[in-house]
Amino acid sequence: MSGLSLAVAPRSEPDHTIAPGEKPEHKPPRQQRQQQQQQQSGEIFQGSKLFRLYVILGTAVGLFLPLAYVLGGFARGDNHDVRSATPHLFLLSFQILTENVIGGLSLFSPPVRALVPLLYTVRRIFVLVDWIHDVWLNKTLPVNAQLKDIVWHWLGKCLAAANLLYFSINLFFFLIPRFLPRAFERYFKERDEIRCKMSEDKRPIMANKSLATNKKDD
Repeated sequence: MSGLSLAVAPRSEPDHTIAPGEKPEHKPPRQQRQQQQQQQSGEIFQGSKLFRLYVILGTAVGLFLPLAYVLGGFARGDNHDVRSATPHLFLLSFQILTENVIGGLSLFSPPVRALVPLLYTVRRIFVLVDWIHDVWLNKTLPVNAQLKDIVWHWLGKCLAAANLLYFSINLFFFLIPRFLPRAFERYFKERDEIRCKMSEDKRPIMANKSLATNKKDD
């Protein structure tokens, strides 16, 4: 949701069942097992529990609270608040849809899948700046405003500022310096593995050809 749904995709655990008569395989080290799980599940970035808590926080700040804010604006009849927060939710909905479509297809390489949340987050920064401009500068309260109106007004201000802070940190401290390089690293690693495997498969063929030519010469 926050640009990290590709990074924390659901894991698919490998099958470790042993057929009758087979010997149990030697368990690889912990780091190697994590890499195998990451490749099988399609994850680009596999974070710790703290990182997953950071994603949950982004889901609450970026999705659930703005959605509740928009629904509350409809209930209060406040069209200004609805117009201010709706572009963020609209963009977020398309990001979730795009990430799920691209993440579910093996046609796209890891760098392409990593660019999707990156580009959406860059666009979202400008949308959030407009949201902050609307609620901080364009909206004013009457002098005799009630307490609930004052609380709702500051809720919108704090929510817009919290989203801008979170997604700015997400863009400049995670997506650009860590997530995108990890995607390119995985892409080049997989490409090198495929090339090595193809070269190994060609070796027996070349050896058989050389043996056949030697026999013809004899």
